[in-house]
Amino acid sequence: MEIILLQDVQKLGQKDDLVHVKDGYGRNYLIPRGYAMAATPSAKKTHAENLKQRAHKEEKIKTVAQELASKMAGLSITVGAKTSSSGKIFGSVNTIQIAEALKEKGFDIDRKSISLPVDQIKEIGKYKALVRLHREVKVEVDFEIVAE
Repeated sequence: MEIILLQDVQKLGQKDDLVHVKDGYGRNYLIPRGYAMAATPSAKKTHAENLKQRAHKEEKIKTVAQELASKMAGLSITVGAKTSSSGKIFGSVNTIQIAEALKEKGFDIDRKSISLPVDQIKEIGKYKALVRLHREVKVEVDFEIVAE
């Protein structure tokens, strides 16, 4: 089944992508929840026209994202966490804490656009986070976890 995504779906595609999925996944999950619509010939024409109209707006957004990425390129942040004497963190460091640390540096980044190298960070040390500013613009940010 061919569908047009109406919003970003993780591990499937970005908004306005034309993707192939299994029939049941499209009909029973994506379409009823409003994540996608069926890619009929008329929907494809409408979709193509909308993409043409949005092309120059996307280019502006992409250039802004590239400028932001160049500012964030050498950025290094520190995140404080309560730790034991052996260096283990009580709890874990997640994307919310990284987003707050970036906000303190002057970058208002949504936590959903931040990816950590592992699911949970449980020890003090230096790590890298991947920040997706645009579908084509990504930047790595170094962060260090220190004991409070």
